Amino acid sequence: MCSGLYRTCDCYRNSTMSIQWFPGHMAKAKKLLAECIPLVDVVIELRDARIPVSSSNPLLAEMLGGKPRVIALTKPDLADERRTVAFMARFAGEGLACAAVNTRDSKGTRELLGIVKQVAQRTIPRDGASSRALRMPRAMVAGIPNVGKSSLINALAQRKAARTGALPGLTRAKQWIHLSSVLEILDTPGLLWPRLDDPEIAFRLAVTGAIGEGGFDRFALAERLVRLLTHEYPAVLAERYRVEVDISAGEGSILTAIGERRGCLTSGGKVDLARVADLILLEFRSGKMGRFTLDRE
Repeated sequence: MCSGLYRTCDCYRNSTMSIQWFPGHMAKAKKLLAECIPLVDVVIELRDARIPVSSSNPLLAEMLGGKPRVIALTKPDLADERRTVAFMARFAGEGLACAAVNTRDSKGTRELLGIVKQVAQRTIPRDGASSRALRMPRAMVAGIPNVGKSSLINALAQRKAARTGALPGLTRAKQWIHLSSVLEILDTPGLLWPRLDDPEIAFRLAVTGAIGEGGFDRFALAERLVRLLTHEYPAVLAERYRVEVDISAGEGSILTAIGERRGCLTSGGKVDLARVADLILLEFRSGKMGRFTLDRE
């Protein structure tokens, strides 16, 4: 197992974090995306607000060419608000329009829709004589799996227009969604890294749930998470679990303390570390532990 906060070692390189996450449906999704880009005026790139850099996909930027895009930061209610603001300022400085959208309560959807319509006006086909738009703007939603594409489309449409689910890669076929006479949206399968050989990116994707269960050691993932939180947000674990946190303590010590406090014990009275790991990951991903951003602006 790995004890260092940012140390790259065999537990991440081999058994837990180095995942060849490019199955057949992802290859098909890449081909489908390439076919769909010419059909739209603007691309809405969804990123997880907790990992706005790690949840991006360099393949998408390459495939877009000169096609304009708008970044939508999903799950902002789970992210550190100050850092979300900082990242949005960074994207604006790079010339990328951006909006934070909480699909749970549709907050930010109107702002995002306005930005998309404005950006799409630059490329929409127009009549040569009158400059009148020949059709309504068309947009495409793209991003890594499980970042909230279907939930965003449903929020924009104000109805259940696209399938949603917790499993990465649920949406795998083209769907046109009509938003009244305002906008047409093309839902597409998400893209993920063809290779996850960067342990930092792999960790952030795994801990936020972008990678399906079974591709990593949950204990190693939870252990690294609590040490990162202890370093970046030192008071969080102590306040949430009422435990003494010492980042210099041995591996598993923080999880053991949390397990004892929460009663995660086996029949023999020992701490069930697998159960504690599941608890930590669940509470982090659901926001019960607090709001965190793992990427740095």
